[in-house]
Amino acid sequence: MNSLPVWTLEPAGPAHLEPVVELKAQVMRADLERLGRWDRERSRERVRKSFSTRHTSVLLVEGAFAGCVTVRPDEQVGRRLELFYLAPHLQGRGLGTAVLRHLLADADAAGDPVRLVVLQGSAAQRLYARHGFEVVHEDPIDVTMHREPAR
Repeated sequence: MNSLPVWTLEPAGPAHLEPVVELKAQVMRADLERLGRWDRERSRERVRKSFSTRHTSVLLVEGAFAGCVTVRPDEQVGRRLELFYLAPHLQGRGLGTAVLRHLLADADAAGDPVRLVVLQGSAAQRLYARHGFEVVHEDPIDVTMHREPAR
């Protein structure tokens, strides 16, 4: 029996910016505090600068906002996965995996590699590693990961 809730990805609109800003703060705060990098205003401003209605999708679970993801084309690396946030009450239930599989299937069909940056020590790094992402660069704060398209 499938325990995943019904979910869809839909194009983000301007009205989604503030919910995405708030979700990022909620999801990332503990990791940023652990790294000594939490700054509420800087966090909010970074989302505002990178949010794109052209490349961002909102995740709806049973019709309600539950997360977001940005997949941006990049001539040098194929696609960049950014702003992938899932509401805390939905984490650990396989939903992030389902969304990631969907995104990677699309990239694989196009023959595109995918690159992303995750915080050092983040549980998300294990999710990405399980899906074929490999570490290509690390610094004290960030880990850059890359995945070639599946053959």
